[in-house]
Amino acid sequence: MPNIRDISEIQRKFITVTPQRAGEYAAGVNNPKADWATETKKAEGAYKDGVTAAINRGAFGKGVSAAGTEAWKAGATKKGVDRFGPGVVASGDAYQKGFQPYHDVIKATSLPPRGATGSDSNYDRVKKMGQALHAKKISG
Repeated sequence: MPNIRDISEIQRKFITVTPQRAGEYAAGVNNPKADWATETKKAEGAYKDGVTAAINRGAFGKGVSAAGTEAWKAGATKKGVDRFGPGVVASGDAYQKGFQPYHDVIKATSLPPRGATGSDSNYDRVKKMGQALHAKKISG
């Protein structure tokens, strides 16, 4: 039988030592051994195969069932709440860049006049905008 430390000792070391490695994490991101985009694109076939295999074995649903709502909620509240605001601020430029093409579509789409509340002409406006935005989305 392999000699391994008690799980509580492993957990204690993980939560006390790993956070001190933030500098090493940053250094790895800033000076990777290989270009992230290049290597990730090379892995596209493996990604597809892995996702297909996961779908075929029902891994998504099994993972959701294994974690449960309480684990999701605990993670989201213990980690996500504190990170939410700074994450939004840090993503401002990316948000603008990502939304800009859709902003342009919205600005350029000519809509029919508004009608009375609940009128078909109002739904036509929504449909026209939805079609324009969807066309942009699938065009890449």
